[in-house]
Amino acid sequence: MDLAVDFLLGFIAVLHLYFLWLEMFAWTSRAPKIFKGFPKDLFEPTKSMAANQGLYNGFLAAGLIWTFFIEEYPWKIYIAIFFLSCVILAGVFGAFTVSRKIFFIQALPALIALVLVHLR
Repeated sequence: MDLAVDFLLGFIAVLHLYFLWLEMFAWTSRAPKIFKGFPKDLFEPTKSMAANQGLYNGFLAAGLIWTFFIEEYPWKIYIAIFFLSCVILAGVFGAFTVSRKIFFIQALPALIALVLVHLR
């Protein structure tokens, strides 16, 4: 079970590092190929907004990566619970306000990891 939790924490962290890269550095080049429903003429004007979102995704990734360096077991769990909860809330909010697909990409893996953390 610990291996599954660590794998999911790492996967979710890498996913959010990808979001950081996409939103901060590839918003006008790569993002239009991924967000096909978003009008192409809006990528350039929303570049700074996307970069801001990317920075927040970086904070989520940093928090999840931090759990791998915490030696005190209770604190490792508390920090994992906090950052997974943040990811879940962001994913649920995105699912309601942007696209339901966000729930499955962002919130569901974090929800599964959170359940596994509690079963540890």
